Amino acid sequence: MTKRPTAREMETEAASARARGRGRPGPQGEALAMLARRNLKPVTTRPDLPFPSDLSGEIAERLSARLGHYAFRLFLRGAIQRPEGFSPEEATGYVRPAKCRELADALVDLGLAVQGPRGRYHLLRSATSFGGTLEWYVGRELSRRFGFDTAAGVKFHARGVGGDLDVVAAAEGKLVYLELKSSPPKHLSQSEVAAFFDRVQLLRPDVTLFVVDTALRLADKVVPMLMDELMRRRGGPVAPVRVERELWALTPHLYAVNSKPDLMANVGRAIAEGLLALGPGLP
Repeated sequence: MTKRPTAREMETEAASARARGRGRPGPQGEALAMLARRNLKPVTTRPDLPFPSDLSGEIAERLSARLGHYAFRLFLRGAIQRPEGFSPEEATGYVRPAKCRELADALVDLGLAVQGPRGRYHLLRSATSFGGTLEWYVGRELSRRFGFDTAAGVKFHARGVGGDLDVVAAAEGKLVYLELKSSPPKHLSQSEVAAFFDRVQLLRPDVTLFVVDTALRLADKVVPMLMDELMRRRGGPVAPVRVERELWALTPHLYAVNSKPDLMANVGRAIAEGLLALGPGLP
């Protein structure tokens, strides 16, 4: 039988052990710091963008203003999907030809694309998808419009929980997590929804948004999928509330929004609803 060490022996061993060091400095910015306080190890990934990640000044302002228009986001998404080059009409089938040419010229004017022979264009920088651009835009606008400290494309290194945090935002001592989908609702899978709720359960944000960059209704597929997963985890029924149009409150702190009529207006309204729900009621 192994003899257990005495209290004196345990104290002596602990006192003689080498210190493990002071630990790493905390991350810069309140949004990432709030993740670190949740015992996560947040690291921002290299942005997947068709423009320089350090874009700033007038060009960044003009690009952000353009991205506020759904037609431009659709066009840029289509351009990213054609790294070999595209005619304006090939980039999207949802915009009139004359408008397509205007949007292609806007990409050139912003320094994102060049026009080649036979009226074809190609982006100067490649990206694998539009998702990184959507994260850049939403994070930037949350900071510019509402004063949030934000971080986009965050890896958090938690065992058993996959995926990245698309955008996290901090203000008023509250943490907001936004899951962004740049593809139409038909591409949403149940595994993606389950992974989203895994991240929410791990992170415990004060307000959570599931944002789909589409003008289509969320009530047809997205909201039912979110409800089914939420009911499965809660073990009981969920009664979503339509705040307005396709802005849905699944709980007082969990929202689903689309882009119609304005993406950032919908995001701002959902965050406001969530923050107000956290506050005290009338005395």
